[in-house]
Amino acid sequence: MEKKVALKDVAQYIGVSAALVSYVLNGKEKEARVGADMAKRIKKAAAELNYQPNLIAKSLKMGKTKTIGLIVADISNPFFSTIARIIEDEAKKHGYVVIFGSSDESAEKQRDLIDVFSTRLVDAFIIAPAADTESQIETIIKRGVPVVLVDRFFPDLKADYVHINNFNASNKAVRQLIKNGRRKIGMLAYDTTQSHMQDRKQGYKAALKENNIRFKKEWLIEASYQNIEKDVAVKLKSLLKPLQVDALFFATNSLAVAGLKVINKMGIKVPDELAIISFDESDAFDFFYSPVSYVSQSLTDIGNEAVKLILNKLHTKSKKNSDIIVEAKLIVRESCGSKH
Repeated sequence: MEKKVALKDVAQYIGVSAALVSYVLNGKEKEARVGADMAKRIKKAAAELNYQPNLIAKSLKMGKTKTIGLIVADISNPFFSTIARIIEDEAKKHGYVVIFGSSDESAEKQRDLIDVFSTRLVDAFIIAPAADTESQIETIIKRGVPVVLVDRFFPDLKADYVHINNFNASNKAVRQLIKNGRRKIGMLAYDTTQSHMQDRKQGYKAALKENNIRFKKEWLIEASYQNIEKDVAVKLKSLLKPLQVDALFFATNSLAVAGLKVINKMGIKVPDELAIISFDESDAFDFFYSPVSYVSQSLTDIGNEAVKLILNKLHTKSKKNSDIIVEAKLIVRESCGSKH
């Protein structure tokens, strides 16, 4: 195996001290009053010898790695992949690299990712937390490592949050269905205790109550995240065969895509027989014969605000916790049309 080139090798190559080479390659030539010609010679020599800095050693010395660990539920979900890209691009502007992983809504997988990122000495975490992981987040905070939670939060945990008002966004979507003449409105949600999903369910129920529609427990069905396709197929059929509702509100885009497959297969006409609105968008919605209405979260704002909070924590060591609420919009399209 080829020997790794060290600072001293570059120094010997041009006959100067290792300290001088270190100053130049760390961008401190002005502090050390190194002449422009000498700095140029050192950089050229480093390139010729293919010198690569030991980032781990440098990080240990400086106490910083300039990396942020990002943990989301599923990086293949357009919602999370878009946020990840926004966070990555914004962090890069400030000299930070983002490494990320998917928890698959598993507390165990999230803990493993936190451990892996911690051994790589990340400077901070941005996390869309899985259910029942308050203690994991608390441990990070107690270690003095900055952490920002996105999309979800734990009401009793003192931390930094960036999210939308899920109750209001859900309430607005269901009120749109009612405005379009729908009175028997079902909802498909995830079976979880997470605050964002609970708020969406409460917003749905409140919209029914506000419009004097009596909620029926069979209208609200819940699917398992770990077995989404099969669970949605089974649970939806109990609501749609025979058709017991005239509208359906999906709590996430993943549930909507899985649900649309079932609806299409059963030959139910959208929106004539069944109006639809989804929380979050998906490229698949544009290809459905009746373009799907959806709640649009401003992912750019969520990503940028998360990075802003992390940088503030890193650079000011602020103890103050922030709760940033980003506005959501309802995009009304053909799928939630009025009854004919």
